[in-house]
Formats: sequence, C-alpha cells, structure tokens
Amino acid sequence: MKIGVYARSLRDPKHSSAMLELLKILNERGHDIFCTPALEDYIQMNSNGLSVHVFDSYNKNSADKIDALCSVGGDGTILDTISLVNDSNIPVFPINTGRLGFLAGVPSSYLEKAIIELEKGQFTVEKRALLNLESSEEIFDFNYALNDFVIHKKETSSMIVVHEYINGEFLNSYWSDGLIIATPTGSTGYSLSCGGPIIFPKSDSFVITPIAPHNLNVRPVVIPDDAVISFEIEGRASSYLASLDSRSESITNKVSMAVRKADYFLYLIRLNDINFMDTLRNKLNWGFDRRTEH
Repeated sequence: MKIGVYARSLRDPKHSSAMLELLKILNERGHDIFCTPALEDYIQMNSNGLSVHVFDSYNKNSADKIDALCSVGGDGTILDTISLVNDSNIPVFPINTGRLGFLAGVPSSYLEKAIIELEKGQFTVEKRALLNLESSEEIFDFNYALNDFVIHKKETSSMIVVHEYINGEFLNSYWSDGLIIATPTGSTGYSLSCGGPIIFPKSDSFVITPIAPHNLNVRPVVIPDDAVISFEIEGRASSYLASLDSRSESITNKVSMAVRKADYFLYLIRLNDINFMDTLRNKLNWGFDRRTEH
C-alpha cells in the first residue's frame, strides 16, 4: 500500500516515538511511505536513511494518489489534514498521541495491530461533513473547516452583535462574545464547551452555538446542513476574529460572510472495534463513579 504520514509537531517525545514506531512498522511490512516536505528531513535524520516519497497536497485530479494518510497526534493534527487531502477522497487514519482525541481514535499503543487491520480491510470509512466559508474579501487561503466556523470579539470589554440569517431569512441578533457554527464532528469541540449539544456524525445538521450570550434565553439551535448561514456584525470595536478550525484572522464589519456545507467530505478510517458511543463514554467519563476510585 501507499501510506502517507503527517504530524503537526514532533517536539513532544510521545509524538516522535509514535511516528518512529509507525515508520518502522510500515517499512518492515513493505509499504511505500509518503510524507510532507516538513517531515522529510526529520525522517532522514531519525530513521537510518529510510526511503520516503514527498507530497505537498492532493486533489481529485491528482495522479498516483496514496491509499491512506496516517495522522499522528491529536484532533488538531487531523484538522490540518483536510488541506492535505482536499477533495481527493483519500481517507485519513487517525492515530492518537494527543489528549482527548474524539477524532483520533486509534491509541499509539495499538499501532502494529491497527496497520494489520488496515491491510486486511477490517475497518469502516466514515464521511465527515465540512464547512465552506464564502466572503466578500479573501480571509483564508483555505476556506474549509472540519469542526467549526467562529466569529469572536477581539476586545475584552464589550460584546458584539451578530445578526444571523438562514437562507436569507432573519433568525436572531446574538448579543454575545461570539458565535459558533459547528458540524456534527465539531459538536464535541468548542461548541460543547459553550453548552452546545452532541450531534452524531451521520446527522445531516449543523449547530449554532452562542458564546457567553447576554440574554439567558438564547440557546443553541440545530439546523439542516443544506442551509446557507449568513452574518452581519456590529459592535464598538472596529475589528473581530473569524476562525476556521484552528486558523484565525482579523476582519472588519465591512466583510460579508456566509457558510454552507462543502461539496465534498473528509473520509476517516475507523477500526471495527472502535465506535462513536464508546468514544463518548470513555472521553467524557459517562457512567464513571468517582466514589469507586481507590
């Protein structure tokens, strides 16, 4: 198989040891290894001159695509991979060396068994919806997000007002610190910490979650994912923050923005003995009684 590897950072010994172990397993099992340019030097210096191929990114028209891209790190590392695989339909195989890891479900201690199951096809490929940002001025080089799009105030003293429209029809004016538009994947991230609901990955919906709203009767709203959500922003400050996943840029209220479901998906490889409900219970300690701890 042609297997790509990606890591955001290898300064943490936990990340670097998992990457080196993964490279060793892939090499011993005869796979062709592909990596990003940033990883090439690291691999050459730390893997006894292991032969690797280099790629920047893929798209649906790319020739000689890899069969899977291994993401070594936490959920933030997986968010980076969407700009590497784009609309190529290359599945991402998440290996968790991070902390919480809702997306990165395969523990690093499970590496060799996980690669064997990948070779045997003992896995499920899940489609994850992406957000696509459209704006009157260019804000980001890459206008897609797996988790969420966020509008947030920059000043610490005053709130902002976000006027929101669904398919051109007015929904509400949010007096708050900001607003989150989250996918089902992103519903376990920033949105959850702001009181948003958990949405199952196969749900065809988005959630609108206000950040610290001034009115206590304002609550998160779940909407169908075929809706177009547009915004108008006002406040005392002259600029605000717009974020796609972990990428943030400063904008003014003169920029008009709208988000909609992207016309392609991110594909995640899930091993057959790992499922979303198990992940929820384990990560959120559901059913765990601290009184039984010793």
